[in-house]
Amino acid sequence: MIIEPLSLSPDHDLPGELLTELTALYASNRDFHALSGEFPDPDDIRPEQVAAALADDLAGPDVEVLLARSEGRLVGIAIALAHHPDPADPDPWIGLLMVEAAAQRRGHGRRLAALVEDRFRAAGRTAVRLAVLENNPRGLAFWTALGYEVIDHRPDRELHRPCAVLRKELGRPESA
Repeated sequence: MIIEPLSLSPDHDLPGELLTELTALYASNRDFHALSGEFPDPDDIRPEQVAAALADDLAGPDVEVLLARSEGRLVGIAIALAHHPDPADPDPWIGLLMVEAAAQRRGHGRRLAALVEDRFRAAGRTAVRLAVLENNPRGLAFWTALGYEVIDHRPDRELHRPCAVLRKELGRPESA
């Protein structure tokens, strides 16, 4: 698996073929989007909605959208925040990690999470946080299996949905 930062065109648009791939990836995760409420109709996710959501994500300071490819095919996306909007929070965050539904349960999510952690570790960060919707037990099981621990319960900042906040110590790089 390789990851690459999402690059927008000079006029801040996504290339058409990439937007098609991203829309298919988002649409394949219908159950997650039904839980999250981020799209009006989880059964009809449209390219312009995905483009707007990604533009909103990229508008934040120190936000990176990472695309994960395996054998040339887009299999996942991660949104990494070098700094949480709350200045009292010292850790970087994983804002989203999503794997194309047909590619789930093949290790892609674990590998993508590890690559995001490696990027933070290489930047000198010692821990990472994320939030899991309280109504998403599969998501919570995934992250706790990767060594994340629940440290808080609070609503998310944007839609005020109940979430569990998780944190993982990153330790030293494997090569160190």
